[in-house]
Amino acid sequence: MSKIQMTTPIVELDGDEMTRVLWQWIKELLILPYVDLKSEYYDLGLEYRDKTDDKVTVESAEAIKKYGVGVKCATITPNAQRVEEYNLKKMWKSPNGTVRAILDGTVFREPVVVKGIKPVVVNWEKPIIIARHAYGDVYKNVEFRVEQGETAELVIRGKNGERKETILSFENSSGVVQGLHNIDASIESFARSCFEYALDKKQDLWFATKDTISKTYDHRFKDIFAEIFENEYKAKFDEAGIEYFYTLIDDAVARVIRSKGGYIWACKNYDGDVMSDMLATAFGSLAMMTSVLVSPDGKYEYEAAHGTVTRHYYKYRDGEETSTNPVATIFAWTGGLRKRGQLDNLDDLVAFADKLEKATITTIENGIMTKDLYALSTLENKKAVNSREFLLAIKNEFDKM
Repeated sequence: MSKIQMTTPIVELDGDEMTRVLWQWIKELLILPYVDLKSEYYDLGLEYRDKTDDKVTVESAEAIKKYGVGVKCATITPNAQRVEEYNLKKMWKSPNGTVRAILDGTVFREPVVVKGIKPVVVNWEKPIIIARHAYGDVYKNVEFRVEQGETAELVIRGKNGERKETILSFENSSGVVQGLHNIDASIESFARSCFEYALDKKQDLWFATKDTISKTYDHRFKDIFAEIFENEYKAKFDEAGIEYFYTLIDDAVARVIRSKGGYIWACKNYDGDVMSDMLATAFGSLAMMTSVLVSPDGKYEYEAAHGTVTRHYYKYRDGEETSTNPVATIFAWTGGLRKRGQLDNLDDLVAFADKLEKATITTIENGIMTKDLYALSTLENKKAVNSREFLLAIKNEFDKM
């Protein structure tokens, strides 16, 4: 059988640890036998990021801006322990944060729902999509360790002179201080991306921050969303029969737990990071949460919403068998290939992605799954398999299609 042809490369961002292993197996078993894969490859493994002083991360993001579609493997964001473990030059920033800052836009995360796995929240009947702002806040912060006796100040200098506010005089204790920022242009892109996505999905949109406490920073988000909605989207939402409303983040959490699902929940960067993991776990598994970054100018980066599965990688490295769930990573590849096919008018590539996702879900619903899903599934006839066996079962199901 001849392979499906591609006309434009997809940008491939390789990653770390167990997900790097799964990345290669997915390509070997589920993609390369069927697709004449054209990709521009970037190694975002921690060792190579360190070797290039993290320039490879910037180059990969610029490549996505050039070609329009990227697929990213999970990567390590190093802490002090990782610096020692990998003998790094420095504690490099999050590669996801770097890529998102360059592309801007919004991250949309949606769980993969399968029969036999019921949400922990029993009244959830439909998936909940997290829309996560992809720029700034803690991911682009500046921070210092402060010694006792020092004073931290926030200073703004510009054409109108200088504004200064004392954060704290550390008279009685040492401590830490952190500076966050965001920009109106990115918040505006975030708002429009959320409104457009809601119209496309025909789903209600919620937005939540903590403007009662953060009366300038968070309130700016609230105001921009309100202005853009009233001026550009209210009539469109009315026509579509959907709703936009703002609420405090703590109230939103209560509403989410009581809801039936089936809407989009927009969050600031850190809130979206945390809440998407909560939703993924509540719907079944972190490994079942898909993620796509959509930039304002129509660039797309697909990835899994989880980490590098370090514990499983150490076992794999020691020669032990692992049962790591690859579903979100498979869906990153299918999402990227589908979008590439849509942009290039390649119907067979779009159909390939659709069928591979169907084969993945069917395999699980037929009772073959990794151990994380086995522990959750209510199916009577189910079997837990290792990662490679699971991928081979998906391949078998796909071949039958």
